[in-house]
Amino acid sequence: MSETARDAEAVSRFVESFAAQLVEAGMQRMAARVFAALLSSDEGAMSSAELGEQLRISPAAVSGAVRYLAQTHMVSREREPGSRRERYRVHGDQWYEALTNREAVIKRWEGALREGVESLGADTPAGRRMAETLAFFEFVEGEIAAMMERWRVHREKVFGDR
Repeated sequence: MSETARDAEAVSRFVESFAAQLVEAGMQRMAARVFAALLSSDEGAMSSAELGEQLRISPAAVSGAVRYLAQTHMVSREREPGSRRERYRVHGDQWYEALTNREAVIKRWEGALREGVESLGADTPAGRRMAETLAFFEFVEGEIAAMMERWRVHREKVFGDR
């Protein structure tokens, strides 16, 4: 079914419902709405004007949301051929990319926590708390890496090579 044949109200309800779930999980509201709109479009890409029209938001709101989504690797920007207009695209592997990029954040936290343990002293209550937090993030990092490898294998089996 083409997007023009879709029930616009049903699509709008999905976008707002899924966006609300993303907001509850910690995503910025406007970014969540833009992401849900892109995810629900057949092309997986829309221009700023299309997003603004569908979501009834200003170009500035679209710009801020896209900036956040691009920084978190949830969407990418691309130029329309022969135009200065940008389109914003969500990819099938955006969750993989976003989670993989979180690993870099976890690495930075681990470095800061190591410094904290050294600064506070491993034998102090604060140092032990810091060391336990560090151990948690080291564990999470290893689990994410293993999980992402399992996902790659599973995705290949279910969806084939893309």
